[in-house]
Amino acid sequence: MTPFKFNPLLKQTIWGGDKIIPFKHLTDNIENVGESWEISGVKDNESIIADGQYKGRKLNDVVAELKDQLIGAENYKRFGNDFPLLIKFIDARQDLSIQVHPTDEMAHKQGKPRGKTEMWYVMESEPEAHLRSGLKQQITPDQYKAMVANDTICDAIADYAVKEGDCFFLPAGRIHSIGAGCFLAEIQQTSDVTYRIYDFKRKDKDGNYRQLHTKEAAECINYNVEKDYRTTYVPQRNQGVSLVRCPYFCTAVYDLDKPMTLDYSALDSFVIFIGIKGAGTFTDNKGNTFTLQAGESVLVPATTKTLKVEGTVKFLETYV
Repeated sequence: MTPFKFNPLLKQTIWGGDKIIPFKHLTDNIENVGESWEISGVKDNESIIADGQYKGRKLNDVVAELKDQLIGAENYKRFGNDFPLLIKFIDARQDLSIQVHPTDEMAHKQGKPRGKTEMWYVMESEPEAHLRSGLKQQITPDQYKAMVANDTICDAIADYAVKEGDCFFLPAGRIHSIGAGCFLAEIQQTSDVTYRIYDFKRKDKDGNYRQLHTKEAAECINYNVEKDYRTTYVPQRNQGVSLVRCPYFCTAVYDLDKPMTLDYSALDSFVIFIGIKGAGTFTDNKGNTFTLQAGESVLVPATTKTLKVEGTVKFLETYV
């Protein structure tokens, strides 16, 4: 089975910038593209396969046909025909809203199919790029509501200046916001459940304030305070460096300038590659070859045992 590439789903937003179109080598004349949904099984936002035998097919329909051959036996038992990960590139010209996502348990209580745990990997961003992640002071749910009402909620959230290579893990319940100047890759559960806490009194294109979800968010926030919410790791050349391992995804970064063979013979999962810099050629154990360049995302089926990578390329590897 050959790997899959997809047509990106480009999302225009009030805070979107101008980095995604050139990064993905597209010719679309679209402004304010805040997100490119690279691989998505979200209902009404499913990725469409770009080429090959399944060209034009929706991702979840192909999962339903290929089952464990595509996503792995345990994954198919766990997720059924719903592809379990959502991959995005995000370009923030302005600060995104302050938000939080529910855990699976809380999402079920609120009538949603699942919660959302996610991670960010910062790519080449603006010098002043920043983001917010986690509470930096102890507050109660009542204090949280009061701070939203009096426009001081940002005072309680840790704010980080960020640069290329920075990584943040965002378990469900952690209050957060992507800040102005950030250009990043996001890996998350297949879920579009977001509770907007605060939006800096901005108005949409029709002059209306965007809806806030103060009550729902209060029930979801993890009020624990940690010293540092960054993911610390030591960058290495020509080997995989683990960034995040959690029940929903395992992610590593590779920065290669020498050939390397990746062994997936013991892995019961699909693998996704997200191109960050450069370009490489991947050849699997059956002789199938694909290229990966910056701005591309590729889904490799669970039947793949090994991949030889050649070229000068930096990419994220993620699987369940």
